[in-house]
Amino acid sequence: MLTPEKSPARRKNARKSLAASETFWGYTFLAPVIIGFLVFTAIPVVVSLYYSLTNFDGILPPKWVGLENYTSLFTNGEFGHALLNSLYFTLGTVPVGAFLSLLVAMLLNQKIRGQSLYRSAFFIPVIVSYVSVAMVWQWMYNQDYGLINSFLGSLGLPQPPWLASEAWAMPSVIIMSIWKGLGFSSVILLAGLQGISPSMYEAAEVDGANAFQRFRHITLPLIRPTMMFVLLTSMINSLQAFDQIYIMTSGGPGRATEVVCYLIYMNAFQYFKQGYASAMAYILFIIIFVASIVQLKVSEKNNGNV
Repeated sequence: MLTPEKSPARRKNARKSLAASETFWGYTFLAPVIIGFLVFTAIPVVVSLYYSLTNFDGILPPKWVGLENYTSLFTNGEFGHALLNSLYFTLGTVPVGAFLSLLVAMLLNQKIRGQSLYRSAFFIPVIVSYVSVAMVWQWMYNQDYGLINSFLGSLGLPQPPWLASEAWAMPSVIIMSIWKGLGFSSVILLAGLQGISPSMYEAAEVDGANAFQRFRHITLPLIRPTMMFVLLTSMINSLQAFDQIYIMTSGGPGRATEVVCYLIYMNAFQYFKQGYASAMAYILFIIIFVASIVQLKVSEKNNGNV
């Protein structure tokens, strides 16, 4: 039988042993995630920074050139043109997509028959790959036998060349991208709407507030953080658009849809200018980082004024 003096020491050692065992198994289960992050994210980011300061074609050893790649970005006009296209795409998708997502979320928040079915239907495009969606819309946009022009022709309306026109190509991709991301943003906003207590609407209705006043003074202020999250994630995704551009237009016609990520791909894997492409990737990262910080600061300021 253990003496009373030794029992606390035994219990202390047992607790230390248990804690060490839990720590060991905790790190063991975290190891795949940590290794994956290091191998596929952290190390490539550091290596890419080094490559951005070199002349590297992916085959021969990299040759140090310093800031030459960054200087070229702002002197040849190619990157500037692609950046303007990315901004055009972002400004076309984010505000309109957020507005439509809020409208859909408010409709899905109503107590109607088949509510779950409607919610699932709007979310289906989110789980479908961008490649599949882009190929379907590419067929729909076909000038000769596409579904959209066939419908417009049956109504006697003009049939735009869509993806074959420099004026229509980017709006066509924007429309598809809004449709693709509508379900995700709507679900996020729907969660925000359902977090608002019904008693607040009931109290406002008793005070004589109409539907627009309830929306303006209750709904909008309370879902502002959710809306800012939707705007932020939509902006980041739009500035990194690639799949739909690659499948539907390949940057054309006449470079009308050549966005930054597509230009990075072309330089890295078609022109074998991986150092130059790495520099573009880092400039894009800085732009997204600064835009995100600005948007977060504006959001904090607006929330403080509520």
